[in-house]
Amino acid sequence: MVVINKFIGSGCVPKADKMGHKQYRAVGQSARNRLFGLNPRISGDDKSVPLSMLISQQGKLNHGRLAVITFSICTVVLGIVLSFVPWLDYIILRELRLWNGSLSYSYWQRPGVIRLTKVYIFNVTNPQGFLENGEKPKLNEVGPFVYREDMEKVNIKFHDNDTVTYQHNKILRFVPELSVDKSQKLVVPNIPLLTVTSFSPNMASFVFNLLVSGLSLTYRERAKPFVHVTAEELVFGYNDPLVTLAHYFYPKGKRPNSQMGLLLARNGTLSEVSTIYAGQDMKKFGYLDKINGLDHLPHWKERPCTNIRASEGSFFPPRSVTKEDIVYIYDKDLCRILPMKYRKDTYKDGIKVGLYTPPESTLETAELNPDNKCYCDGNQCPKRGLQNISPCQYNAPVYLSYPHFYDADPSLLEAVEGLSPDKEKHESYFLIQPKIGVPLEGQIRVQLNLKVDSASNIRVNNIHKFPDMVFPVMWLQEGIEEVTTPIWRLIFLATAFGPVFAPIVSYSLIICGILVIIYVFIKAYKKFVIGQNSIEIVELGRETLRRGSTLIINGSKLLNHKETSYQPLRKSTSTTSSGEETLQELNYIDKSENLSQSLDELKSILNRDFVKSNFSEAERESLIHADNTFILSEHRRYSVFKIPESLK
Repeated sequence: MVVINKFIGSGCVPKADKMGHKQYRAVGQSARNRLFGLNPRISGDDKSVPLSMLISQQGKLNHGRLAVITFSICTVVLGIVLSFVPWLDYIILRELRLWNGSLSYSYWQRPGVIRLTKVYIFNVTNPQGFLENGEKPKLNEVGPFVYREDMEKVNIKFHDNDTVTYQHNKILRFVPELSVDKSQKLVVPNIPLLTVTSFSPNMASFVFNLLVSGLSLTYRERAKPFVHVTAEELVFGYNDPLVTLAHYFYPKGKRPNSQMGLLLARNGTLSEVSTIYAGQDMKKFGYLDKINGLDHLPHWKERPCTNIRASEGSFFPPRSVTKEDIVYIYDKDLCRILPMKYRKDTYKDGIKVGLYTPPESTLETAELNPDNKCYCDGNQCPKRGLQNISPCQYNAPVYLSYPHFYDADPSLLEAVEGLSPDKEKHESYFLIQPKIGVPLEGQIRVQLNLKVDSASNIRVNNIHKFPDMVFPVMWLQEGIEEVTTPIWRLIFLATAFGPVFAPIVSYSLIICGILVIIYVFIKAYKKFVIGQNSIEIVELGRETLRRGSTLIINGSKLLNHKETSYQPLRKSTSTTSSGEETLQELNYIDKSENLSQSLDELKSILNRDFVKSNFSEAERESLIHADNTFILSEHRRYSVFKIPESLK
């Protein structure tokens, strides 16, 4: 027998055994800490972790992890690129350009918006008193007579120079629920007759007297200075002998319609062929390039009156691109381009827009605004607030103004009764989205006036009593009050939601990519460290067993030597009177006789007894199958084994 009480009884453990025990305890403590999330690294371990652990596992390439990391890196790079590149603007401008298939093309080709033309006619209530008694004409505004304009572009052709050619096809339909009775008779100036008599001072008076006398005999009502017509007739035509005569005798290119109607030429496919820029250069987007093949207006002799650099109303160059405060609009009835000046930013149905109104100098006199001199008829320039458009009206003396002579020379307003100019009701305006140049609302309001020159030599039907004056005939308002819901949604997404959503997308890509990379790194790091140290722990335990290290088992100490070992005979359950546990007796075992005992049997005994007595219920499930070296290292209570007397 080998007696070992000389180091057991003294309570001493050899130095080598103490160091091995401490090392064993440190390794076990580290393993437990990692298992329960306390400390992922072994104390004193300063070894660096290779970056290759992110894409490999146990020396093999982890394709799934590599794919996730690659995708995350691409996401971060994409987010960074998108945060510096105006990708949303690129998408918007691409869909804004006119090409067959873009979103703007469908809106432009067939707008679908409710475009209304409202006509207000000035009914003369005292025609006899005006002609015979010299009274001011008393005007009573009657209206509105509302017409819905269904419009589409036809004969569309795209060209290589970033232009597109088309014609307008318009159909005006009367809207009775928004209108007054269109069948009521109204008294208005006889425009064909007064147009002819205005030329009489320059021609032989007997010719005009003969002409008017013949008309009075044949067409009694049509030979008077005022006629009785309905709104429908005045707008879309009525038979007049002078107009019919002019239709047959005028040159073919300048021949008027066969009927007298102020808006007669608006219905059907218009003969005018327009060419506009399609948007490759956004500074010209929507502006006219040519009209009927000409790059200028043929009605006037010199610039700027001949300019056609204007929009037909569907699109304007975006202010965010041009940085200009003036846009221009062209309408055939205006016989000129009308400038619109930016005034302020406002909102229309939640969308930011710019308010545009005509500059104060638009209808200014030629003395104060030299650009208007080219609109003068020779040396005769109209008063402030008037625009000569006779070249567009078959040389009839028709003048343009704002409704009710708004912002015009006061003498024009003083010559009549019944007019009351109001800025809110009579000023033209546009609400244009500055980022894409699309109008969300707009109204053009103009008044048609007949400039009458006194014909003192024609005394038939008191025509000679008609004084020199600018006589208001009617005014009209045409435009849109709102866009359709689908168009509004697209504009809202592009201009209100998009600028907020785009940076969120960019930064979200960056943040999500970084978080995924961090998550993968942490997960790979834990697997690498725990897996590496677990192998070290197992190897250290096996080496300790081979060296005969001390195993702590359920409060008892088992000493293994190369040739001998001891095994408890029984488990002591009694205590001494002082409260101390009694010593167990060890049975001497010859190691040579137990070489067949397997390591698995030893682990089973250690796990079952040690875990059952030292750990809680929650920890037992995790530790019941743990490596025995880990279990042994956690035991902190030492016991002294009592050797039987027979073995001393």
